[in-house]
Amino acid sequence: MGAPVIHETAVVDEGARLGEGTRVWHFTHVSSGSTLGAGCVLGQNVFIGPGVVIGDRVKIQNNVSVYSGVTIADDVFLGPSCVFTNVLTPRAHVERKDEFARTPVGKGVTVGANATVVCGHSLGDFALVGAGSVVTKDVAAHAVVVGNPARRVGWACRCGELLPDDGVCARCGDAYEVTPQSCRWVRSRG
Repeated sequence: MGAPVIHETAVVDEGARLGEGTRVWHFTHVSSGSTLGAGCVLGQNVFIGPGVVIGDRVKIQNNVSVYSGVTIADDVFLGPSCVFTNVLTPRAHVERKDEFARTPVGKGVTVGANATVVCGHSLGDFALVGAGSVVTKDVAAHAVVVGNPARRVGWACRCGELLPDDGVCARCGDAYEVTPQSCRWVRSRG
């Protein structure tokens, strides 16, 4: 993979760690104490806060801020201008840095363009948050959520395809056990 690639307009603070092959593009700021895994891509005008941990092969599109309190697992896709918060009741005149709420983002999650994830809620592995949605509660693994507030409208395969009622992915053939409350991977094709 090679050494990280950092655009000349990007700022990577001393003490930030970038994994092998990670690329940091125009006007992006990676704060001290943050850790990015291997093979990540940070688009234009991205901000990574202090102490943020990001896994391998994560793609963060333009204009996304990942604040302290957010953790991102491997293979996550964050669409353009999606938003994470880290304080539930912010006030400009009240310091609340000791109240940052944790927001874990599971493996393989997709957050669509302009979606908002309110802090303190987890996104389960392979969940898919539709563009423009507002997440105000935990999202189950493989759940597809849309709207404001975001509500579940289906289930997604690990490959990203929406699952039919029988739980067998039309694209890759993976099979899932699907109930009204959960979706669990059972086996790969074959």
